[in-house]
This record gives sequence, C-alpha cells and structure tokens, in this order.
Amino acid sequence: MSEDFSGTMPVRDKHQFDVEALQSYLSETVDGFAGPLTVEQFKGGQSNPTYKLITPTRNYVLRRKPPGKLLKSAHAVDREYRVITALAETNVPVAKTYCLCEDDSVIGTAFYVMDCVEGRIFWDPSLPDLSAEDRAAIYDDKNRVIAELHKLDPAALGLADYGSSGNYFERQIGRWSKQYLSSAAQRIPAMDRLIAWLPENIPPGDETRIVHGDYRLDNMIFHPSENRVIAVLDWELSTLGHPLADFSYHCMTWRMPPAGKMRGLAGQDLAALNIPSEQDYVARYAERTGFTMPGPDVWDFCMAYNFFRLAGIAHGILGRVQDGTAANKQAEAIGRMAFPLADMAWKLVESIQARA
Repeated sequence: MSEDFSGTMPVRDKHQFDVEALQSYLSETVDGFAGPLTVEQFKGGQSNPTYKLITPTRNYVLRRKPPGKLLKSAHAVDREYRVITALAETNVPVAKTYCLCEDDSVIGTAFYVMDCVEGRIFWDPSLPDLSAEDRAAIYDDKNRVIAELHKLDPAALGLADYGSSGNYFERQIGRWSKQYLSSAAQRIPAMDRLIAWLPENIPPGDETRIVHGDYRLDNMIFHPSENRVIAVLDWELSTLGHPLADFSYHCMTWRMPPAGKMRGLAGQDLAALNIPSEQDYVARYAERTGFTMPGPDVWDFCMAYNFFRLAGIAHGILGRVQDGTAANKQAEAIGRMAFPLADMAWKLVESIQARA
C-alpha cells in the first residue's frame, strides 16, 4: 500500500507545467531560492497535485489546484496556505510556508510553496514495523496534536473569518450533499438515504474551533527517530467547525477494516499491539482538551456523518476519474470506496434507530 502513495514519480503528462516559468517566479519571490530546479510529483495527493521541488541547496513542496473544471469551493489552496501560515507560531506542527501564487499565468493554476519536511510517514495504523512502546508513543502524540489544534482560539490567530461559526453539521451535510449530487459519478442508495436522514437528526449543541478536516495517520510526518509529529499535512478541508466532528473523523480508524484501502484497526488485537482502544483514546483527548464527550447516540451520529462525508469525498474523486482530472493513479480504487463507506454510515444510523 505505501508503495502506491509514498515517494515521488515523474510528473504526469496532464500535470506538466512550465518549470522555467516557475523557477523564474520563485527566484523573484522566495528569499534564498536558487536554481537549477528539478520537479518530481508525489504519488500521494489525489485531490491537489503535489510536487517536490529540488534545488542544489534545499527542497520545497508545491501544492496546486488541478487543471480542468472543478467543483465550486474545492481545491482551495489559498485556504491551505493561510491556515498553515497562521499555525506556524502554535504548538501544532506545520511546514514553513514561502509564497502563495494566485496568478494562473505562471504554471496554469494557483499554487503555494512550503518547506519539504523530511521524516517518517506511516500508512498502516497497526504500525507493524515499530515496537509496542513506539506504537503507544505514536498514538499519544497524534492525540496530543489534535487536542492542541482544537484548543486554539481562531480569532487570536487571525482566523475568525476562516469559516462560519455554528451549525457546522448542518452546513457540512448540505455541502457534501450538493457535491455528491453534482458529481458525474453514479448514485449510491445509502447516500440518498443519508442525505434525507442526517439533517433531520443533528444533535443539539455546537462549538467552533479550527478543524483539520482530514486528520489521520498518513497526513502526518513524524520525526526521523523520535515518536513525535513534526508536520501535519493536507489542510485542504480545514475550516472553522465543531471539534467533535473533526475528532470523530480521526477515530474512524478504529471502525474501519484493515484490509483493502481503508487501512483501519477493526478486529485487531489492540492490547497486544499496545495501541489504545477507541474508548481510551477518546478519554485521553477529553483530558487534554477539557471537553465533555457525548453519549453513544451522538457519537454514532458523528461517526455516521463522517462516513457519509468521506463517501462524498470518494464519490467526488470517482467523478474526476470519469472526467479525466484525477491526480493519482489509484484514484479510481479510492473513488469506489464511496459505496462501502456509505453503507457503513447507514449501518450506524440503524444502530441509533435500534436504540430509540
């Protein structure tokens, strides 16, 4: 699995751009930048094409909007740049940013450039190559970082307008419902049922924090030799929202099967691996944030919402496969995950209904 997504490859034909134009722009814009410039494409990053910029003195990473017709509000690299830059002085580890270019004439679409952080990325949540002690430490630091993120005051970081306050579940359900319905990919019966049920059963209460939107193990770079996160990646879906929605998304790992592309922990012997149970992991987050965690119906609603949302994202990728704009060779397989993910969401709804 990791070989499919890790490392770089030659730039795909549909994502080629004028390297000389980029080198000229960066030479004028980024202090200390000096060519010659060599460009490779990261295998991961099926939504926003991501490139490694190699120079004689240092390496950088470029994230750009993909070419072609895009869904409204998708691929907002300017938002990624803004939140990463704002978080630089906090306890949330992020890559250093250098520039944002919204002039399409440079390489064809908007992009930003950040530092290339060297470290370890883990793809299998069971961490099979690590010791039991290291596994526990990795999970504890993941927990620490998301708790640090959710404790931040958006206004203090200049991010009070980074998203709307309140009604987060309602807004997100509406957003992903519209994107699902606007995608060219085929309809999914469970998604249609979720679109009807979820907005009518949103639990009371709301809070607003900075949320990552895709906080998971393989969106983190760990120190080369220490069990700590040194950069959180892939902020495309970040906004202001309910921290419980963000944290429960992160906890989907415990509900997903380990086989295939979901890379989950369901059915694993967590005690033997020295990986915390979902309950213990949630409790540690509550200790760090001071938040009161909800009962089973609300927690299952959050999980159902997140499986629905992830199914919507996968469905959008499947639509891009059909129109030829998907960035990753694995995109079709990822897109087809929309079907089992939607079914998993609906099973959670049935669990809530059974307890009623």
